[in-house]
Amino acid sequence: MQPRHSLRRSMQHSFLIAALALLSATVATADEDSRFIPKLINSSTIPANGDLNPYGVAFVPPGFPAGGAITPGDVLVSNFNDASNAQGRGTTVIKLTPNGKVAPPGSATTFFASPQVGLSTALGVLRAGLVLVGNVPTSDGTFATIGQGALQVIGRSGKLLQTLTNATFLDGPWDLALIDEGSQAQIFVSNVLNGTVSRLDVAVRPDGLTVLKMSLIANGYSHVPNEAALVLGPTGLAVDRQSGTLYVASTADNSIYAVGQARTRTAPVHRGMLVFADPHLRGPLALRFAPNGHLLTANGDAVNDDVLHPSEIVEFTKYGQFVGEYDVDASQGGAFGLDTARGGAFNYAAIDDVTNSLSVYRLPTED
Repeated sequence: MQPRHSLRRSMQHSFLIAALALLSATVATADEDSRFIPKLINSSTIPANGDLNPYGVAFVPPGFPAGGAITPGDVLVSNFNDASNAQGRGTTVIKLTPNGKVAPPGSATTFFASPQVGLSTALGVLRAGLVLVGNVPTSDGTFATIGQGALQVIGRSGKLLQTLTNATFLDGPWDLALIDEGSQAQIFVSNVLNGTVSRLDVAVRPDGLTVLKMSLIANGYSHVPNEAALVLGPTGLAVDRQSGTLYVASTADNSIYAVGQARTRTAPVHRGMLVFADPHLRGPLALRFAPNGHLLTANGDAVNDDVLHPSEIVEFTKYGQFVGEYDVDASQGGAFGLDTARGGAFNYAAIDDVTNSLSVYRLPTED
C-alpha cells in the first residue's frame, strides 16, 4: 500500500500538471485571439518537373472522402506553362497542405500529372471525391498552335478517370464554377476560344461523371489572341446559388457581366447584364464570391494596365460598387487564380504568377 504522504505528493503533482495544461491552453487561446500577424502561408507552386505560371486555385471542400492523396483544407493549383516557360505546355496540378510548412521552388507536391498540356484556371473539386481541370494546349507556346482542350476528371488518388471533349461546349475551357449537390452537379465553363459560357448538368459517381445535358447559356464575349497572355476571352465565373445568377469576368471586354437564370437557361443570352465596368478593372481574370457576399476578381493587366496599380485583386459588390483592392506583386501580370472557402483553418488563396507562388490566408469574415 502506498504511504499517505507519497499519495498526497502524487495527487499534488497530478493537480499541478493539470493546472499547467489548462493555463497553457488558456494562454495559447489568448495568444491566438490577440495575435497581430496574419495567418498566412506563402509557398512555391513549382514541382519537380519545373512547371511554371500557376493559373487555377481550388480548396478541397469539407466532406471530401478520406483515403486519397488530398484531404479537406488542402489547396490545389494548376500550372499552365512548362519548365521552359512555354505557354500552354504545363501538365501538373500541385497540392499544398497548409500546416505551416512551405515548398521551396522545385519541390511542390504533384497531385496529378496530366497527359494533356496547358492546364488552365478551370480547376474545381467536387465533395464526392472528384477533381476537375481544364486545359488549353499549344505545341510551341504560341497562339498559332492553340488547341481546343478538354475537361479532365480526376479521382482523389490523383488518377485520371475521364476526359470530356466537345467542340462547342468545351472550346478552350478557361475557368469554371460549380454547384455541387453531391450526387448531381452543375459545371459552368467559360470557353476562351469561342467567347461563350456553357453549363454541364452531370450525375456524379465515385468513378466519374455522367453528362446529362450540355447547354450554351451566354455568348458574345470578346475573344482575341494576345502576345503576352496567349489569348483573352471570358475567364472567371462565380455563381450565386440562391438567385441562379452567374457572374462572368470578360477579360478582353474589361467588364463583369451577370447571366440570369443560369441554372435553368437553355438558350444563350448575349453577354448578360453589365454589372461592373470600373476603372479599377485591368483585364479581370479569376472571379469568386468572398464569404461576405462581395465578389473578388484578379486583374491580369492585359487591358487598361497601369504600372502604379499592378497585379491587383479587386473587391466589389454584386451590384457593381467598388469596395477595395490590393496588389499581390509589385510587377504587372502577377494576379491570376484565386479561391475562397467557408470554415477551415484558411479561407482565401491567391496566386502570384510573377514569383510562381501561392498565398493562403485566414481572413476575418462576417459569418
